[in-house]
Amino acid sequence: MRAARAIARETKTGRPVAAIAGGKRVRTPRPASPRNAVEETTELYGVRNWGSEFFDVNRDGELVLTFEGTRGTPVALKDIITEVQQRGLTTPVVLRFPQLLDYQIKKLAMAFKSAIEEYGYRREYTPIFPIKVNQKKEVAQEVLAFGDRYNLGIEVGSKAELTVALAMTKNPESPIICNGAKDEAYLRLALLGKLIGKKVFIVLESLFELRMVMELSKKMKIRPFLGLRLKLSARGSGKWEKSSGDLSKFGFTTTDLLKCIHTLTEERWIDCLRLLHFHIGSQVTDVKRIKEAVKEAARVYAKLRKTCPNLDYLDVGGGLGLDYDGSRTNSESSVNYSVQEYANGVVYSIKEVCDNEDVQEPIVLTENGRMVAGPHAILVFNVVNELTLTNGPIRVTNSEGKPQIIQEMYDLYSGINGKNYREYYHDVLERRDEMFSLFNLGYLSLEDRGLGQELFWGVCERATKFAKLAKHMPEEFEDVERMLSRKFICNFSVFQSVPDSWAIDQLFPIMPIHRLNEAPDRKGYLADLTCDSDGKIDNFIDLRDVKEALELHSLNGEPYYLGVFFTGAYQDVMGDYHNLFGHVHDVFVVADGKGSCHITKITPGHKIEGVLKVFGYEKEDLMAEFRARVFEGVARENLKPEWGNQLLREYDAALGSYTYLTLE
Repeated sequence: MRAARAIARETKTGRPVAAIAGGKRVRTPRPASPRNAVEETTELYGVRNWGSEFFDVNRDGELVLTFEGTRGTPVALKDIITEVQQRGLTTPVVLRFPQLLDYQIKKLAMAFKSAIEEYGYRREYTPIFPIKVNQKKEVAQEVLAFGDRYNLGIEVGSKAELTVALAMTKNPESPIICNGAKDEAYLRLALLGKLIGKKVFIVLESLFELRMVMELSKKMKIRPFLGLRLKLSARGSGKWEKSSGDLSKFGFTTTDLLKCIHTLTEERWIDCLRLLHFHIGSQVTDVKRIKEAVKEAARVYAKLRKTCPNLDYLDVGGGLGLDYDGSRTNSESSVNYSVQEYANGVVYSIKEVCDNEDVQEPIVLTENGRMVAGPHAILVFNVVNELTLTNGPIRVTNSEGKPQIIQEMYDLYSGINGKNYREYYHDVLERRDEMFSLFNLGYLSLEDRGLGQELFWGVCERATKFAKLAKHMPEEFEDVERMLSRKFICNFSVFQSVPDSWAIDQLFPIMPIHRLNEAPDRKGYLADLTCDSDGKIDNFIDLRDVKEALELHSLNGEPYYLGVFFTGAYQDVMGDYHNLFGHVHDVFVVADGKGSCHITKITPGHKIEGVLKVFGYEKEDLMAEFRARVFEGVARENLKPEWGNQLLREYDAALGSYTYLTLE
């Protein structure tokens, strides 16, 4: 939907939307912090590297929205969270900014328009959104609405996705690209789509699919729009490099491609061949790989175009990546090219080959879902607690009366300095092992063991501080520093909200959304609410490397909020229900360009009863079973009836509560 229309919408409750950071609610100005403090934290988290088009930090140390829709009047994310809380919701929430979908689609379309004009390309460009990137109805609706002026189409890979595309694409010029393995029902649906005027392309993956579609088309008396998926020798780069090349999962080899062309020619169906398609993987980090693949595919197109009169489309697939870490390199979390350079490379490479072969250029399609959808969503959650191996000052000021081993460890703790820290560190390692042996033999009390562990970690902490002051920090102390990293317990599930962080070590920008006018005084990793040891994020973006700890602030009794950025691609559709943590609240937010934002839609997150229903547990059945247990307790344990009724009310309330913690 367009921004103007979106602002006028109402929330799910039917109440008019309220302004945030402007309008009725006026914030009390706070004293501005020194400029250098804000600048230092801004540089520390790299906001202007990975998020310069979308975010910045204001003088109050709050992360603000600065994308095109704000028109130079930034809005603080913290204010949006405050408004969300006033609506009765708690974090974690996903904030969605549909205007960023519009911005990304426009940027992509304008880049290709510029490239087409610059190189004198004689055909047009059409963007395609792979719906697998984000299948949420609200997101797909926004993408289609914003993309309508560019004839944006949808790529599908299953029958279920095809049903959505057929229903939601209103523009008859919007292509529907049918990829994936197909059966008769899938093909029948695609053919019926052509019958009602949809531009449906059935992209074949094998000779088996060719025979199946030909037989079905003859029965239904519908001549299809066919596409062929190529298996290129060119390879992508990054995490999905194996998506292309000779051993890739999908596509025709050259031998099978020629057999397919021969069959289509013999059956007089060659006029049905309208499209060639290839895909070299998601998040291609190196533009050189993209150009090589496009040139190879363009050469195949040019050769076939001479005998295939209706071959008009070349779909170069996905691959356009996001610069997650802001380094503009070919690292796995970045890309070494801009959107304009990508468009220039695609258009120029195709034109060069077609001019060389003296054939008409094809209409260009790209399937760039990550670039379009990734930036529009931010996961925001609160930090619940902070844990560390060191517990502050040692409990005793001397070791008199303590066992010999504790006295020795205390002496090491008291006497460590910048000259002896390595020696003392090695000594305390030996004393710790000796302490454990003595405890296991029964010669130390539990209290002494606890004090010994405090002393050990105290020596480690002091040794690390001295090591960091040295000209070259010894490698062994880098390991000690990692062990001393604090653990921040956070109110979210990695497996539900950022599954790629766990599954493929994807790095996302992560930072506090406020208190950025204070220097962070902690380092640590993020642990989620699940009981799985993998439920953590312990790798973070950095311009030059991957950090194993994130700089954060000490908890001060007030809610402390972190944001995980660029989560709009894949994370929504790939999350799971580990420990029965469900979907988080979804909040759509539109900036009005006057310093305010408006919440246009709220989709509440899962309640406990909703998640349980996914796994076959009905609320009524659970209530009946629990009621039986309560009655048994009343009879067997002499439980008072009023307590039984209270238990039933509490249980019912629990089933209707958010699956996450409500501690704000």
